[in-house]
Amino acid sequence: MLFIVCLINICIFLFSSVTDTSSQGDESTSDDRPVLLRNKNRTIVLPEWVVSDILPLNEYSRPGTKLDGVRGVVVHYTGNPGTTAEQNRSYYGYLADTHERKVSSHFVIGMDGKVIQCVPLDEVAYCSNNRNHDTISIECCHPDKEGEFSKATMDSLIRLLDWLAETYDLEREQIIRHYDVTGKLCPQYYVKHEDKWEHLLDRITFAHPE
Repeated sequence: MLFIVCLINICIFLFSSVTDTSSQGDESTSDDRPVLLRNKNRTIVLPEWVVSDILPLNEYSRPGTKLDGVRGVVVHYTGNPGTTAEQNRSYYGYLADTHERKVSSHFVIGMDGKVIQCVPLDEVAYCSNNRNHDTISIECCHPDKEGEFSKATMDSLIRLLDWLAETYDLEREQIIRHYDVTGKLCPQYYVKHEDKWEHLLDRITFAHPE
């Protein structure tokens, strides 16, 4: 009789262990979900090729102010040749402590093609002056002072613009340069070489082509 009682207790213990392990597995899966973004009444899943490294809330690079909507995308160049996407993202983060200036971007693309998200897509980034309130900004790294993007940077930029154009139903004229907002020579190479900018736009897939 004692043997049977012990056997039953062992079975209960083993069943409980299996149940606990299964529960822990579910929690782990939940933590590994891709970042979710909100656009009106639908959920947007951030592509797996984008690294999410969101800045902490602070008044110098991520104020937490909500966008009035997404009515365009503004393309920039970093203006500091040879730096990486990680270095530029870190610089935005340091501003919370240094108070040097107010600047940030939703995305930074490295010369190796790596895409880092710095600011949520429903929040303002300090990048495009009077269009901060209704646009998403992309900063692109570049190897030298001329400002031309590497092939890897350009390929990732087109991929990101494709995704944003589809997600927010954007048209060709809604993909603009910093230059088109303020007249600033940014992104420099693609202001000086208008044909290169037009070629960039030609590579983007729009839902409503002209």
